[in-house]
Order: sequence, then structure tokens, then C-alpha cells
Amino acid sequence: MLNYLARRLAWMVPTLLGITLVTFLAVQLSPGDPLAADAEHSGEQSGAADPRTLARAEHLLDEPLWKQYLHFLGPFDLSPRGCAWFGGDGSEPWHGLLAGDLGQEFRRPGVAVADSIAECLAITAPLGLAALVLMMVLGVPLGVWSALRRGAWSDRSLRAVLMALHSLPGFWLGLLFVLGCGATGLAWLPVYGLADLRAAEFGPAARLFDRLQHLVLPLATLVLPGLAYVARQTRSAVLEVLEQDFVRAARARGLPERTVLARHVLRNVLVPCVTLTGTLLPALLGGSVIVETIFGIPGLGQYALDAMLARDYGAILGVTTVSAVITLCAILVADLACAWIDPRIRHG
Repeated sequence: MLNYLARRLAWMVPTLLGITLVTFLAVQLSPGDPLAADAEHSGEQSGAADPRTLARAEHLLDEPLWKQYLHFLGPFDLSPRGCAWFGGDGSEPWHGLLAGDLGQEFRRPGVAVADSIAECLAITAPLGLAALVLMMVLGVPLGVWSALRRGAWSDRSLRAVLMALHSLPGFWLGLLFVLGCGATGLAWLPVYGLADLRAAEFGPAARLFDRLQHLVLPLATLVLPGLAYVARQTRSAVLEVLEQDFVRAARARGLPERTVLARHVLRNVLVPCVTLTGTLLPALLGGSVIVETIFGIPGLGQYALDAMLARDYGAILGVTTVSAVITLCAILVADLACAWIDPRIRHG
């Protein structure tokens, strides 16, 4: 297992570097300038140095692309205030991903990208984990139930519903919930933010109930399409296992159907279910952009969208890097769990 873990960790490093390089090039090739000049700079009237010119120098926007990328990777700061080895004044020698510093935002000087991402991740991570748990808790039993009733009218009906849910675009489903359940529709649930504006005046129980009310529609928007996907994949996996020779042999020995299902079928379905868990997390991170935008949730997805609209290079690279690390770690954990369940995988 340790050798398997070492091999997977070794592959994560070039993968992460490749993701950061592709993102950096994509951002640089997109049109526009994050620090485009206004009609009139404040420094032009006072005689002081133009603050935008200082910002361009600090973020190395006029330097070659290779230097900008190495500045982001670190661990040395290549700006004028950076490491003295590279022409800086030495006041801030360390910078970059390898130094654990994602830099500062372009649009809000003095605000660290890492701090903003941590604040947003504290909102997005619980929402995504709750959606993932609901997908698996509801989707796996539905898939097993459907597979055991293959060909029955209940199976066909369930598959039609799951296909419809899986086909719904996330943004359309979210807008449908807003129109139908919000103030413009039935006014059943709140559709904006994570808490009422007067939540500070509520008691503990009322605040908890208010938070749960605000989470219902965002969770439903995330869970329903993913739930359908998990159920369909689980159904396919169960049907595949049911056709295996060892299942037929177990039945031929006279074992009860419940024993065959528990010991032979569900145990072999664990591997694809665990793999699904690892691959759904990136989808939830991507889906959070839509959900958080529609429902006004100040999470990582909303922060990423604002950064892209403002062409904030540092924030975009920071969000991409953090998302990539989370995704790679989730896939690694899923692969380790699969290798523990099925020892043949680690020797493959």
C-alpha cells in the first residue's frame, strides 16, 4: 500500500503543475487588462507615482510570461520588492505556491488571495460535502433497488425519472426553484443568501431553522442531478455483478438471496461507488459557481466568477490551484479506499 501511495503522490506533482500552467496561459491569452487605465489617474493630478503603474510592477504584468509564471510558483519573489538574488530590494524574498503564498488580489490591494479563498471555502466545503453525502445516501439505495427489479414497471418508471433529473441543466433547475418557491411563486422558502437579514436577533433554534431553510433550495439544485447520476451508475454496477459467475455459484449453493446480495453483490459494488464519490467532488466544485450565483451565496464559486469578470489573475490562479488540490486529494483518497477494498488494484 505504501508503494501504491508513493506512486500516486509522485503523479500528483506534475499534474498540479500542468493544471497551473494551462490556467496561467489561458488567463494570459484572454483579452483585456486587469489594470486597465481609467480616464484619469489619481496620481496624475497629485504628481505622485501612478498607483496602477506601481501595481503593474508589483504583479509583474509587463514582464515576460515565463517570469510571471515563476513568480506565481515561487518560492522566490521576483517583484521589485522581492528576493535580492533576482534584482529586488529584499524586503519580501518569499512568494508563490511553493512558499504557501498565493499573493494579493488585483482589485483589492492588500487583501491576500489565500485569506479570501479560506473564507469562501468555509462556506462552499460544507455545502458540497452535504450535497455529496445526500447523493450517495439516496442514490446508491435507489440504484440497487432499481437493479433488483430490472424490467418491472417500477424500474422503468424510476429510470425515466432519473433520466429526466440527470438531463436538467443546473442553472435551469436553480432558476426554476427561485421562481416557483421564492417570493414570486409560492413563497415557501428563501432564495437568497444563507441567513435572514435579522438572523442576529434570533435565538439559537431559530437561527438553525433559518439556516436550514436557506440551504434547502441550493442543496436540491446540487443534489438532484447528481443523485440521478449516482443511481444510474449504481444500477449498472449491480446488474454487472449479478451476471458474474460467483453470484450464480452462491445462488446454486442455496444461499439466501439476502446473503448473496450483502456478501457478494454489494461488496463488489463498493469499488465503483467509492470511485463515484471521488469524481463527484470536482463536479460539485464546478456546480457551486452556478448555485452560488443564483442563490447569492458568497462561496468559492461566486468568488471565482467575480475574479474572472474582473480578470484578477492572482485570484483566478489561486482558486484553480486550490480546487485542483482538493480534486486530486479526493481522487487519491478514493483510489486508496478502492485499493484497500480490492487489493488487486494496488498491484495493477
